[in-house]
Amino acid sequence: MAFVALADLAARVPDGALLAIPPDNSLTPAAFARALVRRGVRGLRLLGVPVSGYVCDLLIGAGCVASLQTSAVSIGETGLAPRFARALAAGTLQVTDATCPAIHTMLQAAEKGVPFMPLRGVLGSDLIAHRPDWKVVENPFASGDPILLLPALSPEVAAFHAVCADDEGNVYVGRRRELATIAHASQRTLVTVERHFPGSLLDDERMAAGTISGVYIEAVARAPRGAWPSGLLDEYEADAAHLTEYSKLARSDTGFADYLARYVTDAVA
Repeated sequence: MAFVALADLAARVPDGALLAIPPDNSLTPAAFARALVRRGVRGLRLLGVPVSGYVCDLLIGAGCVASLQTSAVSIGETGLAPRFARALAAGTLQVTDATCPAIHTMLQAAEKGVPFMPLRGVLGSDLIAHRPDWKVVENPFASGDPILLLPALSPEVAAFHAVCADDEGNVYVGRRRELATIAHASQRTLVTVERHFPGSLLDDERMAAGTISGVYIEAVARAPRGAWPSGLLDEYEADAAHLTEYSKLARSDTGFADYLARYVTDAVA
């Protein structure tokens, strides 16, 4: 499998796509998100798996997002994501609340090819009243035992950043095995990586356990430090100073426009 340019990878996401993105602490595709902003994508239906952060907030602020399903949106220690909060207050963003276990369960149902999966922990929460797509039924194996059924959720596109990929499209994600569930559940998966891995990751005993098969990967682009300003496994730490700078600038329209000009629209794809 040949690597593609970052701009070409971003061009594969159509307007209005249901796009799944992992959080800031789990191989988030920041360089890819900035490429989406430069591409001018619109109407995205974001799925934060299971919470959202910098990438989500950046895309919302740039006018790329129509709706969001997630469990929380924050910029780490800096608090509530500013562009998300502003869009929510303005009524320009449709938000669907979920829980972390619920999002993972819906993806696991799609991964397994079944129409739904049960979950118990949400029972008793008022969240159920706001999710007509979630159904409480009687446990068929025990009377007087309600159980929540969650529908399978198959994102049209998933995107994440990883350490490396080989010529077969196999991608190393290390300990973050939830990325495999996202890739298995999604119709298409686009990945940015730090570097090329010579040989086959699946043939390497040290790497195979942390590798997603290229069967589930549509395309890969090189993007060194592509998770920045978030961190990436043992490769590099999160840039706390930059995330603080982003949060301060993004609190105002002029500040966010300045951030886009300095770090996104004028960047080299």
